[in-house]
Amino acid sequence: MADRALARKVLETEAAAILALVDRLDDRFDAAVQLLRRCTGRVILTGMGKSGIICRKIAATLTSTGTPALFLHPAEAIHGDLGVIRGDDVIVALSYSGETDELLRLLETIRRLGARLIAITGGPRSTLAEAADVALDCSVLEEACPLNLVPTASTTAALALGDALAMTLLVEKGFRQEDFANLHPGGKLGKRLMRAEALMHGGTQCPVVRADTRMRDVIYEMSSKGLGMTCVVDGDEDTLLGIITDGDLRRRMERGGEILGLSAADVMTRHPVSVSRDTLAAEALNILEQRRITSIVVAEDGVPKRVAGVLHLHDLWRMEMF
Repeated sequence: MADRALARKVLETEAAAILALVDRLDDRFDAAVQLLRRCTGRVILTGMGKSGIICRKIAATLTSTGTPALFLHPAEAIHGDLGVIRGDDVIVALSYSGETDELLRLLETIRRLGARLIAITGGPRSTLAEAADVALDCSVLEEACPLNLVPTASTTAALALGDALAMTLLVEKGFRQEDFANLHPGGKLGKRLMRAEALMHGGTQCPVVRADTRMRDVIYEMSSKGLGMTCVVDGDEDTLLGIITDGDLRRRMERGGEILGLSAADVMTRHPVSVSRDTLAAEALNILEQRRITSIVVAEDGVPKRVAGVLHLHDLWRMEMF
């Protein structure tokens, strides 16, 4: 059987390493966040071995939350890749010892170019820490490895500290849900965060008629726009008065009489349900499902309501919202 006691010890050790960082968040952490926030170039993360793997994850997190970042392998850097560093960049270097040779060989170039340096290290008095503009203490009491050799607790702590920087920076920069969705259009989470205005049919693609429009022209508008409905607006103020759907037409025809002689106001369903531009696509989908309808009006904010567009169920199908 697996040694569950050892597994629990690993988790407890790594959890303790993260919790120990909480009391170390001081002015140096604030300074690191401000360096990242004011960076007009790229954030470049660099580290060797396991630290390099953590760097890649932190770079990905920063990039996905609105801060351009990339990983630079320190060994490759000293063989030509140093050319990616510019004076307006901020370098974030990870080294538990703070004495990694490949990293130390980058210091001269970083200083010559004028780039700023943030060190995340377990050696607060190391060469790397002393050379940095800001040094963050990421030391741990012990590794989770039974031999106290394999980087485990130290890499976990470094990753957590990187996440703390990224999330604090996200809030400082005012990063929003819609910004996340824009950067993750192919992901399921990004699709869930899409707003109605990003998917709606607006402008000339939006079916709209006046209240006094004759039904012959209403039917033409519905057919040409292909959404199975049209909005009906006030002739003077463009205020949303109602909608006409294919179902409304069928029900009216079942009652008998000449439909083409009527106006839009005679057939429309008054006070239709609508959503605002910033309504989440997932929320709009829920409304469509609950009301068993295929289209919903997207209205401008304010009273009276003005038509901004129409969101159709097929638009959500294409986004694989189901």
